[in-house]
Amino acid sequence: MNFYKEDNDLQVMLREKLDRQMFNWANQQLEIFGGMCAGEIDQRAIHTDREGQPRLIKYNKMGEDISEVWVNEGYQKTVEETYREGIVGYLHKPIPELNRKGNYLYSFAQGYLLSQAEPGFYCPVTLTMAAAYLIDHYASEKIKESYLPHVTATGDLELYEGATFLTERQGGSDVGANEVKAVEENGAYRIYGEKYFASNAGMCGVAMVLARLEGANQGTKGLSLFLVPWRTEDGELNKISIRRLKDKLGVRAVPSAEVEFDGAMGHLIGEAENGFYYMMEALNLSRVCNAVASIGIMRRAYLEAKSYAIERKAFGHSLIHYPMVKDTLVRMRAKQEVETSAVFKMIETFDRVARMPSQVSKKDQVLLRLLIAILKKETADQSIHFAHESIEMHGGNGYIEDFVTPRLLRDAQVLTVWEGTSNILGLEVIRLLTKYNAHTLFCTQLESDLDKISILPEEKQVVQKSLDETKGFIDKVLTLSQDKQTFYSKTIAKKLADLYEGVHALARASENQRKRMVAEVYIAHTFPNETRIDDPVSLKYVEEVLDISLVDSPKQTE
Repeated sequence: MNFYKEDNDLQVMLREKLDRQMFNWANQQLEIFGGMCAGEIDQRAIHTDREGQPRLIKYNKMGEDISEVWVNEGYQKTVEETYREGIVGYLHKPIPELNRKGNYLYSFAQGYLLSQAEPGFYCPVTLTMAAAYLIDHYASEKIKESYLPHVTATGDLELYEGATFLTERQGGSDVGANEVKAVEENGAYRIYGEKYFASNAGMCGVAMVLARLEGANQGTKGLSLFLVPWRTEDGELNKISIRRLKDKLGVRAVPSAEVEFDGAMGHLIGEAENGFYYMMEALNLSRVCNAVASIGIMRRAYLEAKSYAIERKAFGHSLIHYPMVKDTLVRMRAKQEVETSAVFKMIETFDRVARMPSQVSKKDQVLLRLLIAILKKETADQSIHFAHESIEMHGGNGYIEDFVTPRLLRDAQVLTVWEGTSNILGLEVIRLLTKYNAHTLFCTQLESDLDKISILPEEKQVVQKSLDETKGFIDKVLTLSQDKQTFYSKTIAKKLADLYEGVHALARASENQRKRMVAEVYIAHTFPNETRIDDPVSLKYVEEVLDISLVDSPKQTE
């Protein structure tokens, strides 16, 4: 199996979005990486999840605190191979064969393939991407020269993986309550305090840490951003210790820890008063990564469900021949395909904003923030749903650890929590609506896109009707008290995500006959409408949507 070669839709999207030179190179690299992800990386992920989870070596034989994290050899090999492919590095330095930098489309395509095998390891990759972004955009030239080449290493230098430490015991999502402090000493800074959920601890070379300078304001405005090396130049711990590793439900590959700073040396990044805002930019990047991990799990869950339905026989026929199974798989395929395409469309905008923020309009920045929030929420929810559907397709086997399905469900669950829960994302949506009138910008853009669509008139009318109703619903909600606005925030986020994906499905329907069928299925199941019960849309296009040929379909009904 090769996750890239078998994903024609991903290949088509990249061919459309990348210039010829970049696509020709990326196509070759992703074919190699897709084979690795479906092969040895997937096998290593099984071992890491079951027997090879990270372990804390707290003390050496002399009783000294060394706070080392052990990871198995296979995990180390995955680290080496993945970063060597430039998943982080080529965002910030030239690709040798092309003599030009890569882009986020290529990096996220890698992340999408990687997450089909090991979403747990994509977390450290995400953190390293965020650290590299912050260093590249906001660090002084001296700090950048010292650390960025290591954070973006592709086998040419020693790799410093990254981390972003925000969460504290008393704060959680309420980052303004953070208490970790920074003390200036002779022009340098020392960090004191505890971070309560610090992922990639012990594996990272540098951590980006929010801390409060003495005398700074309370709340988020008083937080500054510091680059904290994990070790000093002589290899000793930088006055950092790990209290314990978290025993997590899923994503067991990544070591998440409680970390204590006792005077750790740190470098101030950018302006002291802007630390929280810098970190929020990195958080938006991480949310895109989260969405990419989610669609990766969706894709793997669908592939496993489809494969099992073809191979498994019951009552004399393969499962794939039974109507309810067909319905499940067609719904999954249409949703996964449309959602993946929508995420990569959003990534195009993100790539422009991340690379040239000064050249991007305020409108585009607001729309991007809204898109990231609603798609992060929707994809995370769907990753759990897809894992559940795949387990159910397998029956009892789906609950057995010999199959990948239990791990998919455990790994998917964290994606609704990391980088902002649904509640936090709902608050972000309401903030964008009330402060920037984001819903008007969003709906105006969708209406403009709908006007250009001349295919599937009935489905277009259904989406237009839903758009009109959603606009009216949002207008009513925004007249309510703040409490009631937040009550409806997740409902609004879901409606906007469905509309964005629905319009996108219609826009792609003109590409070919199969895309038209996918759009019909997606619209029918996303926007319930009066339909003929004797002609279910998910059963009309089974072979075309699933790319299979069915024979000897059973005569009996379910």
